[in-house]
Amino acid sequence: MGISTFTGMSPMLWLLLSLSVQLRCGLSADQESDRIGQLPGQPDVAFAQYSGYVTVDPRRGRALFYWLVEAPPAAQPAPLVLWLNGGPGCSSVGYGASEEIGPFRIRPDGWTLDVNPYAWNNVANLLFLESPAGVGFSYSNTSMDLYTAGDMRTAMDAHAFLVDWFQRFPQYKYRDFYIAGESYAGHYVPQLSQLIYRRNKGIQNPFINLKGFMVGNAVTDDYHDYLGTFEYWWTHGLISDGTYHDLNATCNLQSSEHPSVECVKNLNAASAEQGNIDPYSIYTQPCNSTRSLKSSLNGRYPWMSRAYDPCTDRYTKVYYNRPEVQRALHANVTGIQYPWDTCSDIVGNYWADSPRSMLPIYQELIAAGLRIWMFSGDTDAVVPVTATRYSIDALNLQTLISWYPWYDKGKVGGWSQVYKGLTFVTIMGAGHEVPLHHPRQAIILFRQFLKNRPMPR
Repeated sequence: MGISTFTGMSPMLWLLLSLSVQLRCGLSADQESDRIGQLPGQPDVAFAQYSGYVTVDPRRGRALFYWLVEAPPAAQPAPLVLWLNGGPGCSSVGYGASEEIGPFRIRPDGWTLDVNPYAWNNVANLLFLESPAGVGFSYSNTSMDLYTAGDMRTAMDAHAFLVDWFQRFPQYKYRDFYIAGESYAGHYVPQLSQLIYRRNKGIQNPFINLKGFMVGNAVTDDYHDYLGTFEYWWTHGLISDGTYHDLNATCNLQSSEHPSVECVKNLNAASAEQGNIDPYSIYTQPCNSTRSLKSSLNGRYPWMSRAYDPCTDRYTKVYYNRPEVQRALHANVTGIQYPWDTCSDIVGNYWADSPRSMLPIYQELIAAGLRIWMFSGDTDAVVPVTATRYSIDALNLQTLISWYPWYDKGKVGGWSQVYKGLTFVTIMGAGHEVPLHHPRQAIILFRQFLKNRPMPR
């Protein structure tokens, strides 16, 4: 059965076929055990949800937590999209699902949920994965795994997760499959896509129907990320001329994972000059004045905090640590000894391998014909639009549609350029988490990506 079998199918016929696939494979009971009845404080909805664990390394006891939010029956058959947040060490449940593209928003009381009218599950089935082990509800029975996580193992475990998950949910096995994410998922997404692409060519490996990926404000290439970030800080008046010169002199040929002492010194000087702003959204106020950029130097890059916080992540910490919420999600079944958090400092601070550049992977996957989109909120000073543009420029791609403004209800929503093998889109006025700042424009972007059509002129 090929994916074309699903084209033009009515929602009712799709549901019957999906049930038939489940029954033939004898796995409906496994799915039913993962079904979410209703989350505490959740309004009634017309779509199904599932969550639970998939063991990716039985010997060491590594298991990854997932949350599937299906599209409503009227929107089916719809593609399947895996969403990954970065950090490294940050939760896709806490950010992607709860602040950005998921179906609900947690109210400030940390107890009740509102419907997100711009949720991406209006047009696709969303699969959120907390990765790697040690992030969110995902765990390992071998505590050393939390101190030795890195890019390679993260990709391998995510692939192992997908292979087993498709066995549990065989009705999705032939659906168009995409991967999306942001920030340090600029590493996760292309690396996992490359692994799937390569293993799909193996005779003995299970086939995954990967069609493409999209990444937003994505860590891509250390050299160009540094170059574009320092330029953004300087051109937006965030740092002095002298600090801009010093950063370029000491950091541009450095690894962002292990910068030199002089580079760190100048990054800290830049942090002090920027003051108490929200670097993830430079034109909006931080949640309060007690959290400054300099007070949270615990991220992958020494000068960044990893969590965007105009207060929203505080609500998630309350909600997902409630025992009744964890029971409803089938989460924390092993009694993890630490509370759920938006990011794991252990995983993030002890990150092992991190290649300096994703550009060779882009070249390989562009040649393979995968659909690839990159997007940038243009008020993000953490992985700014200038960094992404430098990285794309380094690919030396042929331009098919030159730089142009795209529109939403007659107003400019941002700008775009279409290359041979890659589409780039900016979202005007959005910060690091584009769907949080501009949810309407974000779902327009997502719809165009799924249709593989340029942004509306």
